[in-house]
Order: sequence, then C-alpha cells, then structure tokens
Amino acid sequence: MKSIQNKRPILSAGILSVFCSFGTFAADHEHNSPMNQDQVKGRVEETKGKVKEVTGKILDDKGMEVEGNIQKNLGKAQKGYGDIKQDIKEGK
Repeated sequence: MKSIQNKRPILSAGILSVFCSFGTFAADHEHNSPMNQDQVKGRVEETKGKVKEVTGKILDDKGMEVEGNIQKNLGKAQKGYGDIKQDIKEGK
C-alpha cells in the first residue's frame, strides 16, 4: 500500500467531486413531485459507489476500485428505473 501522505491532493479532489455530485443529483431531478424509493436508493448507491471507487484509486486497491464502479453503475440503473416509474406515474 502506498503512503497516503503523497495522495492527499488526490484524496481532496476525490472527496470534493463526490460532494459536488450531490448538487448534480438535486439539479437532475426535474419532477415537482417527491422522488420514489428507487430514485432515492439509486442515488445513494451511486454516491457510495463513487466514494468507494475514488478510495480504491487513492489507495491503489484495484479490487475496491472495481467494486465501487460496479456499485456506482448499479445505483445509476436503479435511479433510471425509478425515473421511468415516476414518468409513467406522471403520464409522460
């Protein structure tokens, strides 16, 4: 495992990108009605996956990086499913 001292700027950038993604999620939601469970859970899983992926990159842990990438993409799929359900419910 590499020293984390050398990785502090990368860690800061990774954490910053994750927090910025929360704003993207809020801006991405165009519906006036509340989000359904699939939308919420999908966004949470996507964010957790991003955190895990960035942490894996920082720690040079390929397994964690891949696991985070998979979790992130599963979250995106669940969010998309929730978006479709919401659109159907709203008659779009």
